[in-house]
Amino acid sequence: MSPITFTGSGVERLSPLRQQAEELAAAFAAADTRFVPIWQARCLLRDGGIVVCRREDLEPVAGGHETAVFLGRRGGQALFAIEVRGDEPPPSLPAGGFRGLREVLGQVSEADAALLAYARAMILWQERHRHCGVCGAPNRASEGGFVMACTRSGCDHKSFPRIDPAVIVLVHRGERCLLGRQAAWPAGRFSTIAGFVEPGESLEDAVVREVHEETNIRVGDCAYVGSQPWPFPAAMMLGFHATGLTDDIRFNDGELVEARWVHRDELRAGAVALPPRESIACRLIQAWLERA
Repeated sequence: MSPITFTGSGVERLSPLRQQAEELAAAFAAADTRFVPIWQARCLLRDGGIVVCRREDLEPVAGGHETAVFLGRRGGQALFAIEVRGDEPPPSLPAGGFRGLREVLGQVSEADAALLAYARAMILWQERHRHCGVCGAPNRASEGGFVMACTRSGCDHKSFPRIDPAVIVLVHRGERCLLGRQAAWPAGRFSTIAGFVEPGESLEDAVVREVHEETNIRVGDCAYVGSQPWPFPAAMMLGFHATGLTDDIRFNDGELVEARWVHRDELRAGAVALPPRESIACRLIQAWLERA
C-alpha cells in the first residue's frame, strides 16, 4: 500500500534525549530551534504552509523546555511543540491563521501534515492528563513532555502517551466487498467496517466481532494490510482485508444505517461515494481493486 496520510514526517525522534535534561535545555535554547504552536487543537498556517516559529515569536507563551514537547529533529533543526493557551493567541500568532487538522489536508505536504498530527496529538494528550489518574494531584510534564508525573509525594504515578487501537477492515466475497454507512455521513458515502479493540482481544478477534456486530456477516481469513495514525483524537487504525463467509446483512448494534455488498464494477463506475482519499479506508478499497 502506498504511503499514507499522517505518516512520514521526516522527524528523527531521538527518544533517548528526552531523559537528558541538560541536552534538552540546550536544544531548546539553540538559535535554529523551531517551535510548532498548537492553539485550541488548531495548527498555524501561513501562505499555504505550516508555520514553525522562532523563540522570539513565542515569548509571551514559551517557558523553559519543561513546558514544551520535544518532537525530535528534522533537517538538522530541533523541533518542539508548544501549547498556546487562552481565548486568543499572542499578537505575533494571528488567530485567523490557526486551522483544524482536517482543514490543512491538501494544503500542506504529507510530511508537514504528519508533523502537525504528531505535535497536536502530544499537546492534546498533555491537556487530558493535567491531573494524576490515581490520586488526582496535579501532574508535571517531564522527559521532553512524554511523561506526565504526579507531583504528590508518595504517589509518583506516571502517565505515558497513549493511543487507542482500532481495526478497520474491508470484507470481500468474490467480486463484491462489504461497505456500510453511518447516519452522520454525507448521503451516498460508504466506507469499510471499523471499531475499537477491546481489552483482552486480539486484532483478529476484533475484526470478527466488529464485522458481526455491525452487519451480522461472519468472516474467515483476515490479513493485515497497513496502519494509519488517526489523530481525532488518538486512534491507531490497523487495516485488514478479510474474507466474508456469509451474505445476509443485519444490523445488530445500530452503528450503521445502511450496508451493502458492492461489486468491483460498481466501485469503478462510482456507484457509491467513497471515504476521503487521506483515510486508510479508501486505501484498503483501492488496494483490493488493484489486486484484481
